Amino acid sequence: MEIRERPAANSLQEAADILGIPASGIVKTLVVKRSDDTYLFALVPGGRSISWPKLRAVVGVNKLRLPEAELALAATGYERGTITPVGSTTDWPVYADETIVGQRVAMGAGAHGYSLFVDADALIAAYGATVADISEPEKPRG
Repeated sequence: MEIRERPAANSLQEAADILGIPASGIVKTLVVKRSDDTYLFALVPGGRSISWPKLRAVVGVNKLRLPEAELALAATGYERGTITPVGSTTDWPVYADETIVGQRVAMGAGAHGYSLFVDADALIAAYGATVADISEPEKPRG
């Protein structure tokens, strides 16, 4: 595990350029809220987004959503853009997209201006993460 300081980035692609890695090398940690007010972490590589039907099927529920920023902060202790399961105030279940397996990835480090580089397989093992196909390519904006 390595924490690297970096200038603030306005987008995932900009952060990837600063770190000298492809966008897919940055893993977004998304806090997802279940209907019973419990949460989970979804690890999704850059350039991809959560596939809600796939994630619901893997989790075994029919309703999931992204919480408001203040709920995500209250649930994890981290602001959006810095969220990581590492050191989170609560040990939520982790669901990792299968495309990150075998990769060294960068992710939020708990504070703006830093990236955490970690071996995805070690992270998956440490958190007992469920590995599944939970993402889809992001649709082009415009």
